[in-house]
Amino acid sequence: MSTRPRLTHSIPFWALVAFSLASGLTGAYLLVEKLGGMDARLTDGTATSNDVYVGQIWAILGAILIGAGVVGLTLALTVAALRSFVPAQAAEVVEPPAFDDEHSADEYGYDAQLGYEANETTEATAENSDADREAAPAAR
Repeated sequence: MSTRPRLTHSIPFWALVAFSLASGLTGAYLLVEKLGGMDARLTDGTATSNDVYVGQIWAILGAILIGAGVVGLTLALTVAALRSFVPAQAAEVVEPPAFDDEHSADEYGYDAQLGYEANETTEATAENSDADREAAPAAR
């Protein structure tokens, strides 16, 4: 079992990837839509000053969004690569309880084979279930 959380379970990492992809795709849509529309109107001779000048600003915004998406995806890739170099923490070793000389393990009800306290209710339940198993075939 790993003692450190996996990067695939990290919400900020996936948020970075998702927002970077959304930014890049939105930027690509704006860039292609505005430049394509501006080119078609300029070729037809129906372009207005609003199409030409405002379309350029929208195209620049699209290019900026594409750049932000590329930077975000590069950062996510860098974080993933650096995470693989982080050494795993040593697992904590849990030992059975140490009993002092005055008290024995039996006094505390510790069962060394089972590794937990064997109390009276557990023993009574085990006896009842054995009796039920023996009585079940006779009842049929």
